[in-house]
Amino acid sequence: MNKPLILVVEDDAPIRNLIVTTLKIHQYRYLTAARGEDAIMQAASHNPDIVLLDLGLPDLDGVEVIRRIRSWSNLPIIVISARSNDTDKIEALDNGADDYLTKPFSVEELLARLRVTQRRLALLQDRENSGPIFHNGSLTVDYRGGCAYLGEEPLKLTPIEYKLLCLLARNVGKVLTHSYITKEIWGSSWDNDIASLRVFMATLRKKLEKGPDAPQYIQTHIGVGYRMIRVE
Repeated sequence: MNKPLILVVEDDAPIRNLIVTTLKIHQYRYLTAARGEDAIMQAASHNPDIVLLDLGLPDLDGVEVIRRIRSWSNLPIIVISARSNDTDKIEALDNGADDYLTKPFSVEELLARLRVTQRRLALLQDRENSGPIFHNGSLTVDYRGGCAYLGEEPLKLTPIEYKLLCLLARNVGKVLTHSYITKEIWGSSWDNDIASLRVFMATLRKKLEKGPDAPQYIQTHIGVGYRMIRVE
């Protein structure tokens, strides 16, 4: 089976060359773009399987690239950026990024992220073809359809947010540790995974809860993990 086609969007030539060399060694197919407009055009014309996206592009901010791609495609977007503040991560994730790596990053972690993204896509496709519907209060998760609702309104979730929601729903009432969740979602427990989990959980909660001080569905167990509460 052919390796996925990766679109590398990076204006820093040394970093772009490092990523491309890594992809080439591991027999991935790839395209490159150094500008946001070019990236959007290549995403539309070549339909890559995964996008690796830098946020600091010369013509468009990477978040705008995410917004434009998300207007017509759900293809996975992994941000690779020197911006390490939670606010930058939340903005990227809120606008549709699926994962976030901060520079500097290791080649091994990049490859692990790509492998996990491939497995996650395959798993989501399998789950769309089988499984019941989960109900909890006003929350509905349709495993077969690969979607979720709050009341009658569909939830606009990124692939990772949806996988997190499914993981919590399938273990409703149980406390899931940070390491268990990150291994299920990313296949590892890198430091970046724990930080990303915190950010993704915050964005998921914004879409589920009425307010940060009134958790209805997801309960935090400080220093341990998270639990989905059974709502009557």
